[in-house]
Amino acid sequence: MIDLLKVEDLVVGYYEDINILQGVSLEAEKEDITAVLGPNGVGKSTLLKTICGFLEATSGTINFKGDPINGIEPHNAISKGLVYLPQELTLFHRMTVQENLQLGGWTIRGDKELVEDRIEENYERFPILREKSDQHAGNLSGGQQRMVDLGRALMSNPEMLLVDEPTAGLAPNLAGEMYDRLISLSEEERTILLVDQNIRKAIEVSDYIYALELGKNKTQGPREEFADVKEVIKDWL
Repeated sequence: MIDLLKVEDLVVGYYEDINILQGVSLEAEKEDITAVLGPNGVGKSTLLKTICGFLEATSGTINFKGDPINGIEPHNAISKGLVYLPQELTLFHRMTVQENLQLGGWTIRGDKELVEDRIEENYERFPILREKSDQHAGNLSGGQQRMVDLGRALMSNPEMLLVDEPTAGLAPNLAGEMYDRLISLSEEERTILLVDQNIRKAIEVSDYIYALELGKNKTQGPREEFADVKEVIKDWL
């Protein structure tokens, strides 16, 4: 398989003398779901934000599709096919579902037909959004808002999604649907780098897993090596 994303020895800090990431390395193979696990505060979200340009690394390298992207601007990351889906919903609550999806297509805004095609693709993925297309996003349920957020991210047709806590705040049945969506996106030949506190489910849906500890790599391996969840989290408690 081909490594779509390769991170080596990444050091990142919010303050000059405090590094959250202290030399993290990982690779994400094309069309795989790769999970990054670990207790709170080890730098999982920091890793995603740095890859897509919201934070600047002190040192280390980030390569996407074979090209260095250290310090890339977030809008340029989108243009290269790399999209970040944060834990916090970023919808425009007073805009309709349709309008939120249209905003997700700003990189292709010059091609109205393509924008409409991408919206239709999202309605096929998430039929409930077609029913709610004229409703304000702020009036939707939490699960439906997550679908709009994901659909908007897909408007640019990214090769890779960086997904941070996709089921935060969702009821168990809705969380299960979201994981099913991630699997479906992988089957659409998209690559996913997943950060999640739902350790058991993240392991279940991922092809390869990295575990971090105190801002550093602790262990890594294919899904099968993480089958014993209690063993994985014993040092986190």
